[in-house]
This record gives sequence, structure tokens and C-alpha cells, in this order.
Amino acid sequence: MSQAQQEFAEFYEASKDACLRAVIAGSGDAGHAEDMVAEAFARAWASWPKVRRYSAPRGWVVRSALNTGVSWWRPRRREIPLAGHDAATPADPAGGLDAAVLAALRRLPARQREVIALRVFLDLDTQATAQVLGIAPGTVTAHLSRAAAALRREPALRSLVAPSRADTTHDGGQQ
Repeated sequence: MSQAQQEFAEFYEASKDACLRAVIAGSGDAGHAEDMVAEAFARAWASWPKVRRYSAPRGWVVRSALNTGVSWWRPRRREIPLAGHDAATPADPAGGLDAAVLAALRRLPARQREVIALRVFLDLDTQATAQVLGIAPGTVTAHLSRAAAALRREPALRSLVAPSRADTTHDGGQQ
């Protein structure tokens, strides 16, 4: 096995689960996330000499997977599914994400889901997230703040999302 092949194999093993969770969170489509991530990793392998030099190659994979999802979805948006004719779903279609978290993420606008996917699920910093999404760092911060505020309002997630300073009052943090 060549050095590049070994390096990519290590990258794949270390990144595949996090990228899958990030794509599920970013797309809201657990059913197609595995296919999207597989396609993105195939593209990463094809361009590995270039991709490995990026500051956030996992971010590149997630962005590529989300783009693949959009490319897949566009021609099918007018299709009407037939009841009972869908393919079998995997044992854990949410990729280890809690159903309440996934449902809440689906209600967020697409850009906020993408920011959450990169910042929270891949643990990228603001600069790397901005670079991957092609937006300004301040825009990343704004989307993250809005997404966190929306998630804090979700009754099923209140115990999972820490309150912001704006959510607490002077009476010991009780509302």
C-alpha cells in the first residue's frame, strides 16, 4: 500500500462516523446520508493529493456530501413516493443521533444545519467552517447563535442545550 493510500485509509477510518453524523445533521435526511458520505469519500480519494492539504479535510467531505444530496434531490423533488415501496431502512437510520435531536435539526434552516454539522459534529473552528461553507466568519457565528437559540426553545432538548447568558435572569438563573 502506498503512503497516500495508507494516509487516506487512516483518514477514512478516523473520520467516517463523524462525517456521517454531520451529514445527517446537516441534511436532515438520515436515509440518504450514507450514500452521500460514501460518494463524498470517493471524491476525496480521487482528489486526495489536493484534499489532504486543506485545513479541514473532514469539512470538505461533509460539504461535498451535502452538495451531492442537493444534486440528488433536485431532479426528484416532484416525484411522489408510493406507499410501501421504499427500500428497507438501516437498523440505525439516525446514525446514532437521538430522534428528538434529529427532528429539531430538521426544523432549522439549511444553512444553520450546515453550521451546526461543521461546528458541533466535526468540531471545526469558526474560520474553518467559514472557509468550508464559503461565508464570512461573522456569518458562521450568527447562524450558530440563531440555531442554538432555536434549539434551546425545543422542549425535548432543553436538558441537552446549555442556556445562553441572555436566557438567565438575576434571580439565580431561574426563568
